Amino acid sequence: MNPFPRLLPRCLAAAVLAAATLAGAAPATAAAYPERPINLVVPMPPGGGTDVVSRLLAERLGVATGWSLVVQNKPGATGNIGMDYVARAQPDGYTVGMGQAANLAINPALYPKMPFDPKKDFTLVGLIAAQPVVLVVRADSPYKTLADLVDDAKKKPASSLRLASAGNGTIGHMSGVMLARRAGIEFLHVPYKGAGPAVTDLVGGQTDLYFITPQTAFPLLAANKLRALAVTSNTRLAALPDVPTVAESGYPGFEASAWTGLVGPAHMPPDMVTQLNARIQTVLKEPDLIKRLEAEGSQPLGGTPADFEAYMKSETTKWADVVKAANIKMD
Repeated sequence: MNPFPRLLPRCLAAAVLAAATLAGAAPATAAAYPERPINLVVPMPPGGGTDVVSRLLAERLGVATGWSLVVQNKPGATGNIGMDYVARAQPDGYTVGMGQAANLAINPALYPKMPFDPKKDFTLVGLIAAQPVVLVVRADSPYKTLADLVDDAKKKPASSLRLASAGNGTIGHMSGVMLARRAGIEFLHVPYKGAGPAVTDLVGGQTDLYFITPQTAFPLLAANKLRALAVTSNTRLAALPDVPTVAESGYPGFEASAWTGLVGPAHMPPDMVTQLNARIQTVLKEPDLIKRLEAEGSQPLGGTPADFEAYMKSETTKWADVVKAANIKMD
């Protein structure tokens, strides 16, 4: 016999009411996201291509949705420091990071030990943009075309031409390695600590060529300090319509981009991923944003998290093959 005959119905009623309340609260919480500012970690220094794209995205999302995205730069180790910070954050939707080709697809092949696993430690939200690089030489260089440069490299002793880069493992470095492999030539790689000193030495004659980011190249090209020979995108850049692609210049299928994609820590709530991805798709179609990205030499991407996963897998395989063929090792 139940010793509490009158309490049981009351308990059951209270339990049912509590369950109903909780069930109704879950959708309300999901719909309210985000309830506070979202921390957008940029694993590269201010002013570079990744930073510019990140700030454009944060600005346009804020205008379109009223959300607040706070950009936080955490540079170092070719993006590994900032991305490790994202990987270790709480997967609550309030810390996301701007992943890129270097830290998600190139670094795993370059570094014998990574602080994170790109395949396991992140939730992929959506691709943002792809920014190719521009192969440039000094304005007074004898090379007028990519063919001129390759022909001269074949005539000279191996590694006579000096390839500048903003650092080991950067997209500029890897683009040079891939071109040398495809053309059957060798460059002497001269890595710098950033684009600034690399450009200074190229203009000063200490190096011969440089795969440079578009936003760094544009003012120097306009000032007639550099000459553009080719771009590494699939199609010509809107801002440089007269500069051919590397693929057009005799190397079909050649493509190299410093792409970006928004990621969160592993196990981020699916409903939050869906909301973020949907908002990103909307702003990436805005004519104003497309125009501003193109002015920086970038091309909007977009797509689902599954599209992001497939793209990252393809890029990881491509760059792993380049690193292995060139026998590049990083400490």
